[in-house]
Amino acid sequence: MPDDPPRLSRRTALRTAALAAGTATALSAVLAGCDDKPDQPGTRGGSEGPDGTSQPAPSTDPVVVAALTTAAVQIAQLASRYSKVSHAFPAVRSQLSPGVRLHAAHLAKLKEVSGAEPPQPAKLPALPKTASAAVADLATREQKLVIAHAVAAARLSGTPARLLAMVAASESQLAATLTKKKQAAQ
Repeated sequence: MPDDPPRLSRRTALRTAALAAGTATALSAVLAGCDDKPDQPGTRGGSEGPDGTSQPAPSTDPVVVAALTTAAVQIAQLASRYSKVSHAFPAVRSQLSPGVRLHAAHLAKLKEVSGAEPPQPAKLPALPKTASAAVADLATREQKLVIAHAVAAARLSGTPARLLAMVAASESQLAATLTKKKQAAQ
């Protein structure tokens, strides 16, 4: 019948149930560890927040510093690319502004956590000739950095790993947004 709603396959139903069960288990484990005491700050050793307490000291581990510095250089290159595309194609400037803001924030946080100032990014290849090609180029670069930063996050632990994972997630969202807008323009 053409008016019948689409039916889920057995495989889809089982996957959905397994995902829901896994999420519920993970959520209960996280919530079980919560202890809300308003008169005490959060976890020991973590960054406290805007109440005036100090942030954790920058890492001195050479592996962590190298990973965060590499990520900072990559993000600086991408931020430079965003800036060049914005100036060359003013019509896409508003579409690219979230990426510009996020990459600036990521760069600042990477510098704070690593304690190192990344070197100036190398010269990038010439921009594509059209705005849509330039946006597609940015989306591709975002996708490549998602993989690089996710792999780097998996090799670290603690604050640096969380930071790189957050950066990778943000880049993934930016790539999806740029790709979606590119497809809508076609």
